[in-house]
Amino acid sequence: MLPCLSKQLLGMECPGCGIQRSVWLLLQGEFVAAFKMYPAIYPIMGLFAFLLLDRFFRIRYANAISIGLMITSVLMILANYVYKIL
Repeated sequence: MLPCLSKQLLGMECPGCGIQRSVWLLLQGEFVAAFKMYPAIYPIMGLFAFLLLDRFFRIRYANAISIGLMITSVLMILANYVYKIL
């Protein structure tokens, strides 16, 4: 895995710390462990899947759905980051 530059230089984890390990755990079929490692992995995957699907099919209210998924992803990332700090 690639080392976190923020963690090496500043001694603090960045908001993205854990996403590489979480994806690796998903590829191994460890879905619960992936969620525990980085809880925002599932909203991010849902967002990417929706954006990919929207490229090929016309989806009604695609803007509202993608904005909702983006907000959910950002909130999960921030909540995970605050949890790690505390």
